[in-house]
Amino acid sequence: MCQHEGIMLTRIQLPSGVDLAYLDAGAGPAVVLAHGHPFDHTMWQPQIDRFAANCRVIVHDLRGYGQTPLPPGKQVTLLDDFAEDILALADHLRIDRFALAGLSLGGQIALETWRQAPERVRGLVLADTFASLDTPEQKQARLATADRFEREGMSGYAAQVLEKMIAPANARALPAVAAHVARMIDHSNPLGAAAALRGRTMRRDYIPLLGQIQAPALIVVGREDAYTPVPLAEEMHRGIRGSRLEIVEQAGHMPNLERADKFNSILGSFLASPS
Repeated sequence: MCQHEGIMLTRIQLPSGVDLAYLDAGAGPAVVLAHGHPFDHTMWQPQIDRFAANCRVIVHDLRGYGQTPLPPGKQVTLLDDFAEDILALADHLRIDRFALAGLSLGGQIALETWRQAPERVRGLVLADTFASLDTPEQKQARLATADRFEREGMSGYAAQVLEKMIAPANARALPAVAAHVARMIDHSNPLGAAAALRGRTMRRDYIPLLGQIQAPALIVVGREDAYTPVPLAEEMHRGIRGSRLEIVEQAGHMPNLERADKFNSILGSFLASPS
Protein backbone atom coordinates (compact mmCIF):
# COMPACT_ATOMS: atom_id res chain seq x y z
CA MET A 1 0.00 0.00 0.00
CA CYS A 2 1.12 3.60 -0.44
CA GLN A 3 -0.15 6.91 0.85
CA HIS A 4 -0.79 9.75 -1.63
CA GLU A 5 -2.69 12.97 -0.97
CA GLY A 6 -4.49 11.41 1.99
CA ILE A 7 -5.79 8.36 0.10
CA MET A 8 -4.45 4.86 0.62
CA LEU A 9 -3.66 3.24 -2.72
CA THR A 10 -3.14 -0.42 -3.49
CA ARG A 11 -0.40 -1.58 -5.83
CA ILE A 12 -0.51 -4.49 -8.24
CA GLN A 13 1.82 -5.64 -10.97
CA LEU A 14 -0.08 -6.05 -14.21
CA PRO A 15 0.79 -8.79 -16.72
CA SER A 16 2.55 -6.08 -18.76
CA GLY A 17 4.90 -5.45 -15.81
CA VAL A 18 3.38 -2.07 -14.95
CA ASP A 19 3.34 -1.44 -11.19
CA LEU A 20 -0.10 0.13 -11.02
CA ALA A 21 -1.38 2.18 -8.07
CA TYR A 22 -5.17 2.26 -7.69
CA LEU A 23 -8.07 2.88 -5.32
CA ASP A 24 -11.09 0.59 -5.08
CA ALA A 25 -13.76 2.36 -3.00
CA GLY A 26 -17.40 1.57 -2.26
CA ALA A 27 -19.74 -1.15 -3.45
CA GLY A 28 -22.31 -1.41 -6.21
CA PRO A 29 -22.10 -0.97 -10.00
CA ALA A 30 -18.48 -0.43 -11.03
CA VAL A 31 -17.35 2.97 -12.31
CA VAL A 32 -13.81 3.45 -13.61
CA LEU A 33 -12.46 7.01 -13.79
CA ALA A 34 -9.47 7.83 -16.02
CA HIS A 35 -7.68 11.08 -15.20
CA GLY A 36 -6.22 13.65 -17.57
CA HIS A 37 -2.74 14.98 -18.28
CA PRO A 38 -0.63 15.90 -16.38
CA PHE A 39 -2.59 14.88 -13.29
CA ASP A 40 -3.20 11.87 -11.06
CA HIS A 41 -6.14 10.03 -9.50
CA THR A 42 -6.80 12.85 -7.00
CA MET A 43 -8.28 14.81 -9.90
CA TRP A 44 -11.39 12.75 -9.21
CA GLN A 45 -11.63 13.39 -5.46
CA PRO A 46 -15.07 15.09 -5.57
CA GLN A 47 -16.41 12.16 -7.59
CA ILE A 48 -14.86 9.57 -5.26
CA ASP A 49 -16.47 11.34 -2.30
CA ARG A 50 -19.86 11.47 -4.01
CA PHE A 51 -20.18 8.12 -5.73
CA ALA A 52 -18.39 5.65 -3.43
CA ALA A 53 -21.55 5.74 -1.30
CA ASN A 54 -23.52 3.76 -3.91
CA CYS A 55 -21.04 2.65 -6.57
CA ARG A 56 -17.79 0.74 -6.69
CA VAL A 57 -15.46 3.54 -7.77
CA ILE A 58 -12.13 2.54 -9.31
CA VAL A 59 -9.50 5.22 -9.86
CA HIS A 60 -5.86 4.71 -10.69
CA ASP A 61 -2.75 6.64 -11.53
CA LEU A 62 -2.07 6.17 -15.23
CA ARG A 63 1.30 4.64 -16.03
CA GLY A 64 3.93 7.35 -15.72
CA TYR A 65 1.73 9.54 -13.51
CA GLY A 66 1.25 9.85 -9.76
CA GLN A 67 2.30 6.70 -7.92
CA THR A 68 2.45 4.51 -11.05
CA PRO A 69 5.97 4.61 -12.48
CA LEU A 70 6.80 4.68 -16.15
CA PRO A 71 8.21 1.29 -17.21
CA PRO A 72 12.00 1.50 -17.57
CA GLY A 73 13.23 2.59 -20.98
CA LYS A 74 9.81 3.70 -22.22
CA GLN A 75 9.77 7.02 -24.07
CA VAL A 76 6.31 6.60 -25.62
CA THR A 77 3.04 5.54 -23.98
CA LEU A 78 0.30 4.79 -26.47
CA LEU A 79 -3.41 5.10 -25.78
CA ASP A 80 -3.49 1.36 -26.42
CA ASP A 81 -1.18 0.88 -23.41
CA PHE A 82 -3.37 2.95 -21.10
CA ALA A 83 -6.50 1.10 -22.23
CA GLU A 84 -4.86 -2.30 -21.74
CA ASP A 85 -3.97 -1.25 -18.19
CA ILE A 86 -7.64 -0.47 -17.45
CA LEU A 87 -8.79 -3.81 -18.80
CA ALA A 88 -6.06 -5.67 -16.88
CA LEU A 89 -7.03 -3.85 -13.68
CA ALA A 90 -10.69 -4.76 -14.23
CA ASP A 91 -9.63 -8.40 -14.76
CA HIS A 92 -7.65 -8.32 -11.52
CA LEU A 93 -10.65 -6.91 -9.65
CA ARG A 94 -12.99 -9.45 -11.31
CA ILE A 95 -15.10 -6.69 -12.84
CA ASP A 96 -16.67 -7.88 -16.06
CA ARG A 97 -18.57 -4.72 -17.07
CA PHE A 98 -18.18 -1.15 -15.90
CA ALA A 99 -19.09 2.43 -16.64
CA LEU A 100 -16.03 4.31 -17.85
CA ALA A 101 -15.46 8.03 -17.53
CA GLY A 102 -12.42 9.91 -18.78
CA LEU A 103 -11.46 13.56 -18.95
CA SER A 104 -9.19 14.98 -21.66
CA LEU A 105 -6.43 12.37 -22.14
CA GLY A 106 -8.63 10.10 -20.04
CA GLY A 107 -11.48 10.58 -22.50
CA GLN A 108 -9.31 9.43 -25.38
CA ILE A 109 -8.24 6.45 -23.26
CA ALA A 110 -11.93 5.71 -22.69
CA LEU A 111 -12.54 5.68 -26.44
CA GLU A 112 -9.61 3.33 -26.95
CA THR A 113 -10.83 1.07 -24.14
CA TRP A 114 -14.23 0.88 -25.81
CA ARG A 115 -12.55 0.08 -29.13
CA GLN A 116 -10.62 -2.78 -27.55
CA ALA A 117 -13.47 -4.23 -25.48
CA PRO A 118 -16.90 -2.71 -26.27
CA GLU A 119 -18.69 -5.57 -24.53
CA ARG A 120 -17.19 -4.54 -21.19
CA VAL A 121 -18.19 -0.86 -21.21
CA ARG A 122 -21.78 -0.44 -20.03
CA GLY A 123 -21.65 3.34 -20.22
CA LEU A 124 -19.18 5.86 -21.61
CA VAL A 125 -18.52 9.35 -20.27
CA LEU A 126 -16.34 11.64 -22.40
CA ALA A 127 -15.47 14.83 -20.56
CA ASP A 128 -13.58 17.76 -22.08
CA THR A 129 -11.95 15.63 -24.75
CA PHE A 130 -12.07 15.13 -28.50
CA ALA A 131 -12.05 12.26 -30.96
CA SER A 132 -10.31 13.69 -34.01
CA LEU A 133 -6.62 13.73 -34.85
CA ASP A 134 -4.33 16.61 -33.97
CA THR A 135 -3.56 19.22 -36.58
CA PRO A 136 0.10 19.25 -37.67
CA GLU A 137 0.60 22.29 -35.43
CA GLN A 138 -0.95 20.55 -32.42
CA LYS A 139 1.15 17.48 -33.02
CA GLN A 140 4.35 19.51 -33.18
CA ALA A 141 3.37 21.38 -30.01
CA ARG A 142 2.91 18.10 -28.12
CA LEU A 143 6.32 16.86 -29.25
CA ALA A 144 7.99 20.14 -28.33
CA THR A 145 6.35 20.09 -24.89
CA ALA A 146 7.47 16.49 -24.36
CA ASP A 147 11.05 17.50 -25.11
CA ARG A 148 10.69 20.45 -22.74
CA PHE A 149 9.47 18.21 -19.91
CA GLU A 150 12.47 15.92 -20.33
CA ARG A 151 14.84 18.86 -20.51
CA GLU A 152 13.42 21.14 -17.81
CA GLY A 153 11.00 19.05 -15.74
CA MET A 154 7.60 20.43 -14.78
CA SER A 155 8.99 23.62 -13.25
CA GLY A 156 7.01 26.64 -14.35
CA TYR A 157 4.54 24.66 -16.44
CA ALA A 158 1.71 24.90 -13.91
CA ALA A 159 1.87 28.69 -13.83
CA GLN A 160 1.90 28.78 -17.63
CA VAL A 161 -1.17 26.59 -18.17
CA LEU A 162 -3.25 26.98 -15.00
CA GLU A 163 -5.66 29.51 -16.52
CA LYS A 164 -6.25 27.19 -19.45
CA MET A 165 -6.72 24.11 -17.27
CA ILE A 166 -9.43 25.96 -15.33
CA ALA A 167 -11.35 29.07 -16.31
CA PRO A 168 -9.37 32.24 -15.49
CA ALA A 169 -12.10 33.48 -13.16
CA ASN A 170 -12.03 30.18 -11.29
CA ALA A 171 -8.27 30.36 -10.87
CA ARG A 172 -8.95 33.42 -8.69
CA ALA A 173 -12.34 32.57 -7.19
CA LEU A 174 -11.53 28.94 -6.30
CA PRO A 175 -8.06 29.06 -4.72
CA ALA A 176 -8.27 25.53 -3.31
CA VAL A 177 -9.10 24.12 -6.75
CA ALA A 178 -6.34 26.18 -8.38
CA ALA A 179 -3.84 24.97 -5.78
CA HIS A 180 -4.90 21.35 -6.29
CA VAL A 181 -4.50 21.57 -10.06
CA ALA A 182 -1.11 23.31 -9.76
CA ARG A 183 0.08 20.74 -7.23
CA MET A 184 -0.84 17.81 -9.48
CA ILE A 185 1.04 19.40 -12.39
CA ASP A 186 4.09 20.27 -10.29
CA HIS A 187 4.28 16.73 -8.88
CA SER A 188 3.83 15.01 -12.23
CA ASN A 189 6.62 12.77 -13.49
CA PRO A 190 8.10 14.67 -16.45
CA LEU A 191 9.21 11.46 -18.18
CA GLY A 192 5.76 9.93 -17.86
CA ALA A 193 4.08 13.12 -19.09
CA ALA A 194 6.48 13.31 -22.05
CA ALA A 195 5.87 9.67 -22.98
CA ALA A 196 2.11 10.21 -22.96
CA LEU A 197 2.34 13.33 -25.10
CA ARG A 198 4.38 11.46 -27.70
CA GLY A 199 1.92 8.59 -27.65
CA ARG A 200 -1.02 10.89 -28.26
CA THR A 201 0.57 12.14 -31.49
CA MET A 202 0.45 8.52 -32.72
CA ARG A 203 -3.19 7.84 -31.88
CA ARG A 204 -5.78 6.69 -34.38
CA ASP A 205 -8.63 8.88 -35.58
CA TYR A 206 -11.62 8.04 -33.38
CA ILE A 207 -14.17 9.95 -35.44
CA PRO A 208 -15.06 6.85 -37.53
CA LEU A 209 -15.46 4.89 -34.27
CA LEU A 210 -18.15 7.18 -32.91
CA GLY A 211 -20.90 5.83 -35.14
CA GLN A 212 -20.20 2.31 -33.89
CA ILE A 213 -20.67 3.13 -30.20
CA GLN A 214 -23.89 1.58 -28.93
CA ALA A 215 -23.27 1.94 -25.21
CA PRO A 216 -25.07 4.83 -23.49
CA ALA A 217 -22.80 7.86 -23.83
CA LEU A 218 -22.56 11.13 -21.96
CA ILE A 219 -20.47 14.02 -23.28
CA VAL A 220 -19.60 16.81 -20.84
CA VAL A 221 -17.65 20.00 -21.50
CA GLY A 222 -16.97 23.24 -19.67
CA ARG A 223 -18.43 26.24 -21.47
CA GLU A 224 -15.06 28.05 -21.21
CA ASP A 225 -12.82 25.09 -22.05
CA ALA A 226 -9.85 26.51 -23.96
CA TYR A 227 -8.22 23.15 -24.75
CA THR A 228 -11.20 21.16 -25.99
CA PRO A 229 -13.90 23.75 -26.74
CA VAL A 230 -17.61 23.11 -27.05
CA PRO A 231 -17.62 22.49 -30.85
CA LEU A 232 -15.42 19.41 -30.33
CA ALA A 233 -17.91 18.05 -27.81
CA GLU A 234 -20.75 18.77 -30.23
CA GLU A 235 -18.87 16.85 -32.93
CA MET A 236 -18.74 13.77 -30.69
CA HIS A 237 -22.39 14.23 -29.74
CA ARG A 238 -23.39 14.22 -33.41
CA GLY A 239 -21.26 11.15 -34.03
CA ILE A 240 -22.58 8.96 -31.20
CA ARG A 241 -26.24 8.09 -31.76
CA GLY A 242 -28.41 8.74 -28.74
CA SER A 243 -25.63 10.42 -26.78
CA ARG A 244 -26.33 13.12 -24.22
CA LEU A 245 -24.46 16.43 -24.28
CA GLU A 246 -24.09 18.59 -21.17
CA ILE A 247 -22.33 21.97 -21.16
CA VAL A 248 -21.22 23.12 -17.71
CA GLU A 249 -21.40 26.87 -17.31
CA GLN A 250 -18.65 28.82 -15.53
CA ALA A 251 -16.16 26.01 -16.04
CA GLY A 252 -13.10 25.44 -18.17
CA HIS A 253 -11.22 22.23 -18.91
CA MET A 254 -11.89 20.62 -15.52
CA PRO A 255 -15.59 21.01 -14.69
CA ASN A 256 -15.41 18.02 -12.33
CA LEU A 257 -13.34 20.24 -10.01
CA GLU A 258 -14.50 23.73 -10.97
CA ARG A 259 -18.21 22.93 -10.69
CA ALA A 260 -18.10 19.65 -8.82
CA ASP A 261 -21.72 19.71 -7.64
CA LYS A 262 -23.05 20.29 -11.15
CA PHE A 263 -20.72 17.69 -12.66
CA ASN A 264 -21.71 15.16 -10.01
CA SER A 265 -25.40 15.81 -10.64
CA ILE A 266 -24.93 15.20 -14.37
CA LEU A 267 -22.81 12.09 -13.83
CA GLY A 268 -25.17 10.74 -11.16
CA SER A 269 -28.17 11.08 -13.46
CA PHE A 270 -26.31 9.24 -16.20
CA LEU A 271 -25.15 6.44 -13.92
CA ALA A 272 -28.67 5.96 -12.60
CA SER A 273 -30.09 5.51 -16.11
CA PRO A 274 -30.77 1.95 -17.33
CA SER A 275 -27.95 0.56 -19.46
